[in-house]
Amino acid sequence: MKSIQPVFLLFAILAASSIMAIGIFIAEQITIGIILSIVAFVLIMGIGFITKKRMREKGML
Repeated sequence: MKSIQPVFLLFAILAASSIMAIGIFIAEQITIGIILSIVAFVLIMGIGFITKKRMREKGML
């Protein structure tokens, strides 16, 4: 079994929180919150994928 990577766990928690925030803002009908949550989600996922790629290139994964 592989060990847990804390950096990727943090990215996963932040991404899940962004998705939950999107749902909450949709329910509350707050347009700016929806947009900001979507932007945050895309940024978090992008940074996570970039980090994984860099770690893989360095042989850390």
